[in-house]
Amino acid sequence: MFGSRPEWSRRKSLAAVTIAAVLVTGAMAGCSSSGAATTDSATKGSINWWGWTPEIGVGKQYIAAFNKKYPNIKVTYKQVATASYDAAIRPALASSVGPDVFNMAPGGGIGSITAYQGSAMDLTPVVKKALGSDWKSKVAAIGPAGLTTADGKLAALAVGSTFAGPVWVNPELFSKYGLKPPKTLADWVQVCSSFASHNVTCFEQGAGDSGFNMDLLHAIADSIEPGVWSKAVAGKAKWTDPSLVKAMTTFKTMFGNGIIQKGALGVQQYPDVNNDFLAGKTAMVMMGTWYMQYSTVAGATSAVSAAGVAEAKPFPIVSIPFPDITGAGNPAPLFGDADYGLAVNTKSKSPKAAATFVTWLATNTDAQQVVANSLNDISALTDVAPKWSDIKLVDGSQQQPTLQTLIGSASKITEPRLGDLSTAVGQAIGIATASVAGGKATPEQALATLQSVAKG
Repeated sequence: MFGSRPEWSRRKSLAAVTIAAVLVTGAMAGCSSSGAATTDSATKGSINWWGWTPEIGVGKQYIAAFNKKYPNIKVTYKQVATASYDAAIRPALASSVGPDVFNMAPGGGIGSITAYQGSAMDLTPVVKKALGSDWKSKVAAIGPAGLTTADGKLAALAVGSTFAGPVWVNPELFSKYGLKPPKTLADWVQVCSSFASHNVTCFEQGAGDSGFNMDLLHAIADSIEPGVWSKAVAGKAKWTDPSLVKAMTTFKTMFGNGIIQKGALGVQQYPDVNNDFLAGKTAMVMMGTWYMQYSTVAGATSAVSAAGVAEAKPFPIVSIPFPDITGAGNPAPLFGDADYGLAVNTKSKSPKAAATFVTWLATNTDAQQVVANSLNDISALTDVAPKWSDIKLVDGSQQQPTLQTLIGSASKITEPRLGDLSTAVGQAIGIATASVAGGKATPEQALATLQSVAKG
């Protein structure tokens, strides 16, 4: 995921490996912005939206709901493969025929606010008009925190947020072998030993995917000393801090104590680990809140089928808190950002129509209910939660309580996952974790190198 900003910063790098489009209310309008419009209207026109997320099916839900309210605004959604997004959006925004609406993300990774804020309109006036002058009290703080520029411009509106930290389990495998999900590091080792005795993969990590290594290290660090990771990112603690050395040492140990599978460095989280878990080949994976979508019958069935399982039969995935590394009873780590924000291109020929779509999806209660019910993101509006009576889970008795707990916990989190991380430090973390996992550097050596990069 590291390198020239490929998939490392993706909040949910689902297997979007092709460029696809959702055609809404009519024929394909093309990939350029709606330059054919002669007048700009807030209720009529054609606009194009580019993003690496949401998935096509979720995008269809959003736009179909929008068109019930605004039938005269045609929206064409073009989903660009995550790793290709920057290469596609950069020249498009530089031209006069780019998308009217485009995805932007906090931090220094894919679609970063740092790179593209200059092409985005200030959306403060429209959000104030939609929600009032006290609009910040009505949205999750993590959204505007990551999508506001240093000079105060609100460059994009968050549709929802995602959080990393939880572990997802296959309860059927645990039940089959009479095991319980781990609560501590010692439990984790024991559970994995038991699964190994049955030739079942316990916990699978795509260690070739540096972004997910970063999530794992971040969770370990916060389990040892809550907040130490963010302190290091902010320069208020050194990366050589004893708690971070302990975290990196624990990370290294997991590659040899039976928790992380052999050959992990040659495996990617997407599609490899994702497919193995959904195919029932491994008992646990570390994925974020974006994985909630596979709790539904529709989402699980589609995902299991995509994982290559004939006659796909979904199983009820369940989230558990990240195991307590020290046994000290520290809060289970969660950290996240706005999944993505919607920005309006300053060169759009239909900025009013584009602003209508962006504002509706991010601030309208009905729109945010669609977002919440998709279980793809945690809604941006703080007073909107999933309407469980409208959501068909694989096994509601098992899943709904854990989903409610996860969503409730995440809604209180303000610690960023990527929003405060520069590209250089993010890349350095990827190099550090890979070097430690591969035995090319000790935890102390790798963190010392990381600290030298952080100092600049």
